Amino acid sequence: MAGVSTPELAAAVSNAGGLGAIGLGPYSPQKAAEKIQQTRALTQHPFNVNVFCHQPAVADAQREDTWLNFLAPYLSELGATPPQTLHEPYPSFLGNREMLEMLLQEKPAVVSFHFGLPDQATINALKNAGIILIATATTPEEAKSAEEAGMDALIAQGIEAGGHRGVFVPEEDREIGTLALVRLLCCQSNLPIIAAGGIMDGAGIHAALSLGASAVQMGTAFILCPESAADENYRKALKSEHAHNTAVTANISGRPARGISNRFYTDLNHNAPTRPDYPICYSAGKALANASSAAGNDSFAVQWAGQGAPLCRALPAAELITTLVAELEATK
Repeated sequence: MAGVSTPELAAAVSNAGGLGAIGLGPYSPQKAAEKIQQTRALTQHPFNVNVFCHQPAVADAQREDTWLNFLAPYLSELGATPPQTLHEPYPSFLGNREMLEMLLQEKPAVVSFHFGLPDQATINALKNAGIILIATATTPEEAKSAEEAGMDALIAQGIEAGGHRGVFVPEEDREIGTLALVRLLCCQSNLPIIAAGGIMDGAGIHAALSLGASAVQMGTAFILCPESAADENYRKALKSEHAHNTAVTANISGRPARGISNRFYTDLNHNAPTRPDYPICYSAGKALANASSAAGNDSFAVQWAGQGAPLCRALPAAELITTLVAELEATK
């Protein structure tokens, strides 16, 4: 939930008995440390911090210029011009010594990895510091690699999930659904399996636990909480009929991600050139999204959401946790 999660949301979830989380992907080590410290000031309970382990982007000026030229008519339509250059907004945790040192100093209770795994030395250093490690897996093969690397638990992220797919190699995405993936991983691994994707209420939690999951990870369900950083247009979209239409595209960031469908998901599929690498491509996507917002429409908004989005509830995080527990108890 990078960009939507906040210390207030993470702390509220942890204070209510869940494991709150902060997405550190967009932040420098200094800013990430601030987010951890802000969360600690709001809760004495454990929380998770998530880092991105994507392969660092390879800049390609020709490919990036071609992509910007492709986007130029859409930007012009919105009264904007293409940025002069593209940058890499989200640094990878891979090889990021400064971020590692910050985590070893701050020692959050849990660190989770998305898009892959860091090197073994980094994993060992975090484990030796007493930090619990969790990795996202979208296939049994990814799960096996994560288990062999020493993870303490696995997140089984199904294709239903909102936001970026955690697939290690985007071109090899098998698009396995949450329930099938949970069973596959439970049958091959002795590690706790955390189900993620399309789970919005107590009945969904019960279904995942019935298939062998030890816990669930919920993101979309918490976007309407007042503690999240979602803007008003995002919230309106989740409360509207648009929430019924989510899709996966790599047009926004350069990596496949699920959100509420709009022109990013339709128009940009026609005669598109090769995209820049993630997250350089995201720099262009953000420029188009900002132009759309400035023009007063959501035609190119970035509104990540899973397939269960219509079931979102606008409740304070603590109340939502209480409601989810009551719903789960009612299934027994």
